Amino acid sequence: MSDVYAQPTTGAEPDTRCHLAPYTTLRLGGVADRVVTATTADDIVRAVREADGPVLVLAGGSNVVIGDAGFSGTVVLVRSRGVRVLDEDDDTVTVRVEAGEPWDELVARTVANGWSGLECLSGIPGSTGATPIQNVGAYGQEVAETITGVQVYDRVAGTTDRIAAADCGFAYRSSIFKYSERWVVLSVDFRLGRSPLSGPIRYAELARSLGVEVGDRVPLADARATVLRLRAGKGMVLDGVDPDTWSVGSFFTNPVLDRAAYELLRERAADIGEPPAWPGAGDAVKVSAAWLIDQAGFGKGHPGPEGVAISTKHTLALTNRSGTASTAALVALAREIRDGVRSRFGVTLHPEPVFINCTI
Repeated sequence: MSDVYAQPTTGAEPDTRCHLAPYTTLRLGGVADRVVTATTADDIVRAVREADGPVLVLAGGSNVVIGDAGFSGTVVLVRSRGVRVLDEDDDTVTVRVEAGEPWDELVARTVANGWSGLECLSGIPGSTGATPIQNVGAYGQEVAETITGVQVYDRVAGTTDRIAAADCGFAYRSSIFKYSERWVVLSVDFRLGRSPLSGPIRYAELARSLGVEVGDRVPLADARATVLRLRAGKGMVLDGVDPDTWSVGSFFTNPVLDRAAYELLRERAADIGEPPAWPGAGDAVKVSAAWLIDQAGFGKGHPGPEGVAISTKHTLALTNRSGTASTAALVALAREIRDGVRSRFGVTLHPEPVFINCTI
């Protein structure tokens, strides 16, 4: 890969043959035929509509794995910014946030303004427009709890529409947007509480770190600071000098098993202890992917080819530690882990990021 990167233009005129690695948190990805930077919702729509051939919409690049062959088509870099209040009363405020608004900057702003509902999602890299796509969640909060609607460009109908939250198909790390090229997110509406206190703390680790009980509320700034500290300790806050953060965060989702599959897992794990698990919807059980990976023999720092490795801080993060690896090397490590967990426990891990021109 060349050390000299083409720079995308702003507006309708695209550059040619641009390396994509600098636009992903993994620092991986081949060359795109063309790249356009869109700074407004209208720019995004125009760039997608006028593109000749396949289109990849890319914002923060924090939840995507791009293959070494790159992308044969147009990449639209979403760089739209803006937060405006749509409605407010004594108890709530509804804001519309442009898709390119950096997520953690938005969370910091809500905390500073005394708006509760996003504080436990501090430190997550990427853009606001990406959050409804995978229903971003952490430390007991999910964006689905506060989103009221998503403004999209419908590539099939050729129209700009608003999809109400109830129609977004939100589920664990998923939505109708995640595996569909039909909709391009332009902005997101959030309804937040007007309160100096967080929502009830639901995550046991966070409650312990705050010195409170599960269900208690704490000052927004305390919740944010503690989440940032916990995430940083796991290498989950981007840091240009820390290769443990050159990742997509959690690479695998926590498996959700029906009761029979969970009992089979318990049998296969009887010699090492009870698998950490939490109740899911209905009779389902959510199991810790990090525990499965570790107990299958893939501990922190486990190496793969070309300098890729499991993070030394968290077993769920696969990192491009060398900064010079190929996507093929990362995919090989992911396959090794997936196959090893399946062989040991009979459970198949599923990746959280979106794969472009590659797969495990």
